[in-house]
Amino acid sequence: MDYLSQGIDLSGIEVIENDLLFIARARLEVENQAKRLLEQGVETQNPTQVGTALQVFHNLGTLKGTIANVVDGYCTVLEENIKNALDIKVLTQPSQTVTRGGPGRAAMPTPGNTAAFRAALWTNMEKLMDQICAACGQVQHLQKVLTKKRDPVSHVCFIEEIVKDGQSDILYKFWTAVTQTLSSQFQSATDSSTFLKQAFEGEYPKLLRLYNDLWKRLQQYSQNIQRNFNTSGTTDLLAELQQMEEDAQDIFMQKTQDYDPEKALKDSLQQYEAAYLSKSLSRLFDPINLVFPPGGRNLPSSDELDSIIKTIASELNVAAVDPDLSLAVAKNVAKTIQLYGVKSEQLLSTQGDASQVIGPLTEGQRRNVAVVNSLYKLHQSVLKVITNQSSFPAAAEQTVTTALKAVHDLMGSAVQPLLNSVGDSVEAIIITMHQEDFSGSLSGSGKPDVPCSLYMKELQGFIARVMSDYFRHFECFDFVFDNTEAMAQRAIELFIRNASLIRPLGEGGKMRLAADFAQMELAVAPLCRRVSDLGKSYRQLRSFRPLLFQTSEHIASSPALGEVIPFSIILQFLFTRAPAELKSPFQRAEWSIARYSQWLDDHPSEKDRLALIRGALEAYVQSVRTREGKEFAPVYPIMVQLLQKAMSTLQ
Repeated sequence: MDYLSQGIDLSGIEVIENDLLFIARARLEVENQAKRLLEQGVETQNPTQVGTALQVFHNLGTLKGTIANVVDGYCTVLEENIKNALDIKVLTQPSQTVTRGGPGRAAMPTPGNTAAFRAALWTNMEKLMDQICAACGQVQHLQKVLTKKRDPVSHVCFIEEIVKDGQSDILYKFWTAVTQTLSSQFQSATDSSTFLKQAFEGEYPKLLRLYNDLWKRLQQYSQNIQRNFNTSGTTDLLAELQQMEEDAQDIFMQKTQDYDPEKALKDSLQQYEAAYLSKSLSRLFDPINLVFPPGGRNLPSSDELDSIIKTIASELNVAAVDPDLSLAVAKNVAKTIQLYGVKSEQLLSTQGDASQVIGPLTEGQRRNVAVVNSLYKLHQSVLKVITNQSSFPAAAEQTVTTALKAVHDLMGSAVQPLLNSVGDSVEAIIITMHQEDFSGSLSGSGKPDVPCSLYMKELQGFIARVMSDYFRHFECFDFVFDNTEAMAQRAIELFIRNASLIRPLGEGGKMRLAADFAQMELAVAPLCRRVSDLGKSYRQLRSFRPLLFQTSEHIASSPALGEVIPFSIILQFLFTRAPAELKSPFQRAEWSIARYSQWLDDHPSEKDRLALIRGALEAYVQSVRTREGKEFAPVYPIMVQLLQKAMSTLQ
């Protein structure tokens, strides 16, 4: 009938006037019935009703316009909902007295009623999320039916009617409108009310959680909608659905390259997040700035440190509603740890008295111990906080852990001057073994005259005193042992090095040196958890002692050679069994033992050390030839053989 009356003016023809009127009324009645059916079908999520209504509009040629009106209608209703939810007048009504305010008076909560205002606001926000979710669900349902339904005559899919003029899908159009409205309404509402602004900034995680929950519900709904389609509706529609290939997932299930629907939703929150993070950083920094006043020399007390840790834990717990917020707050926590480190470092004493090891603990050393203990407590407490965080994002954990590593490094640099002093003193004591006489022969009893040498007694006394006077005050035992164990390994290395250089070495001297080897284990014991934990150093100490009494041939074939004890050390030791003409490398170079020891530290590679030894052996050959000697010392060929073996293992 529409088609027949198109483009022709039929008014004034009395015969058909009543018919034309009836047609217009009939059309209106059909449209209204179809609208009611569509509303009802969308509300109850009934694809059959929606499909029937859409078919009517398609037949009437108004499908596209109707869909546009329906979607616009949802957008308008939601805009109204958003305005109402954020209406400061409505929110503050309960606290308003009956008397009217003067003209231009701003609506704001009375001082005692801020809590009631906040409660009303969050109730409104929850309601708003429900409204957005419901409207989205209805538009999603409508889009799903449009995607599935085809006209039985032309077999055209209804969604093609909507999209054919280059219009994007209706869900995308609707979502873009809703997210833009959210952004603009939130902006204008918080611009005109500081109370709203403070509520959203101060309780931002709460707002973010509502948004996250909404997003989860939308995704959940997208997954459920397909199941609902397959379990409701008539067989006709089911047949149509089954003919259709599975349509693309809707926007809530996947983001495209140029559009992220979740980001579009959260864009309205950006300004509140920035303000929240800024306040969060202030809350974290304030207790630290309070306990480290400018020019102050005291470290925070236990309670003050606890308060700092509680603040860190609280900020991380509140941010746990969202992984991105957790990461952002973790970055703030890392800055907080950094600040604590910087403030602590300023209290460290770097004067000479900080590294003295002669007298009792100085004031500077006492303060350094306190700084290290304080950093250690912070390190352990923060570690505990992040371990107790459930579902803490890996990136956030990495951020905090990196900051804690810097704290650990700072503890290391705080004790380093003291460690260096102790190390230097240990070396100075060990090198005094060369002032003692090891050339004597065995006494009648066959035992050494004294249980150990003087330098060894001094070393034992010094290490025991250092541990009790200085290191005992550190609360971080593992940290101390990690550093002192390295010192123990170094002491053993120096002891073996110097023991291998003793010339001349008599039978009595060997017995006393063997006793020193046993006593060395006792000397370094306070520096470590267990002496056997020292690994290679401990094995060297144990393996070298029996070599003192073995023949040179035996030594050359010892299984410990190269494996446990470096070849260069054994070759150094064999010089002690040679005549004075076969000079040790340091004697040939006319160096003191201290200088030779320094050269060995500067040249840790076996290749360099063996080259120096080879030079000494070659010089000996030269001197024998010069004096036209007939033979070499018995130990010389063994040393040459050993040197060749050592060089071949290097290759």
